[in-house]
Amino acid sequence: MDLLNNLALGFGVAFTLNNLMYAFFGCVLGTLIGVLPGLGPVATIAMLLPSIYSLDATPALIMLAGIYYGAQYGGSTTAILINVPGESSSVVTAIDGYQMARQGRAGSALAAAGLGSFFAGCVGTIVIAAFAPPLTELAFKFGPAEYFSLMVLGLIGSVVLASGSLLKAIAMIILGLLLAQINTDVISGVPRYSELPFTGYSFPELTDGIQFVVIAMGLFGFGEIIANLGQPPEHREVFTKEVKGLWPTRKDFQQAWPAVLRGTALGSMLGVLPGGGALLSSFAAYTVEKKIAGPEGRFGKGDIRGVAGPESANNAGAQTSFIPMLTLGIPPNAVMALMVGAMTIKGIQP
Repeated sequence: MDLLNNLALGFGVAFTLNNLMYAFFGCVLGTLIGVLPGLGPVATIAMLLPSIYSLDATPALIMLAGIYYGAQYGGSTTAILINVPGESSSVVTAIDGYQMARQGRAGSALAAAGLGSFFAGCVGTIVIAAFAPPLTELAFKFGPAEYFSLMVLGLIGSVVLASGSLLKAIAMIILGLLLAQINTDVISGVPRYSELPFTGYSFPELTDGIQFVVIAMGLFGFGEIIANLGQPPEHREVFTKEVKGLWPTRKDFQQAWPAVLRGTALGSMLGVLPGGGALLSSFAAYTVEKKIAGPEGRFGKGDIRGVAGPESANNAGAQTSFIPMLTLGIPPNAVMALMVGAMTIKGIQP
């Protein structure tokens, strides 16, 4: 009964005209931010933090949360239509979403992403209300050994995700690990590999590392643009002129709804882990769907499950990442750290 009473109280506060307006504004702004590669919710929320001084606590937090949720969904639009992920969590969506667009099924892919995101967000709200304490205990059980195992699983999953040459997949993983070494050492605070050898000339911009979105833009966005410009004008592929059939077919629904359920469940669990959230959830969901489909799956060639599963997972992961922040005061990612700042500004102790 406490769950129902708490949900009733929450809906009673949220379903006022003022709060709904701020939620709508936050979601629209977040969606627009998600479509723009490289900007992201962190920069947007950071820029809007001063504006919440003039707002009450409830509409301020609703607006900031709406920006976060909208950005998780908006990144899928450009990933599907032009193979440029707007958000890092939308990288795996581009693998099958763009292939669906090339086959004239961009509408179905966009609908699967939208419906899956909406369902996962609704379920994530109920998960926060009902299972916050047990999920917090689960997050506490993850120590160094578990996180190391999770990272190894992620690297193995990258090999599984790759199609084509196994040697190329392993080479790209090693290249990614080498690029990740360009950063500042956590223990000593000394910059790593941010200087040109034998010159003493350093790049201060590299002390924060090479951002994931920058690499994704180079691999997906500019790679696609250069490949397209290399073709004669009559052979260049443009899929955004007209999107038809926004409602998925019966077959698409039959394939997508189990993937949505699995992605929602996986994202709800992984979103609680520090450093996990939406990005880890979307990659894990894609790996799970590819393994479940087996040889008959068309992953990498336009399988709707490769869109529905990850998009549901990243929205569920974004939702449940609020749990450690609200219950422990520990932000699991950069966006939640800004949310802690917003709550502190409004005099709320997480």
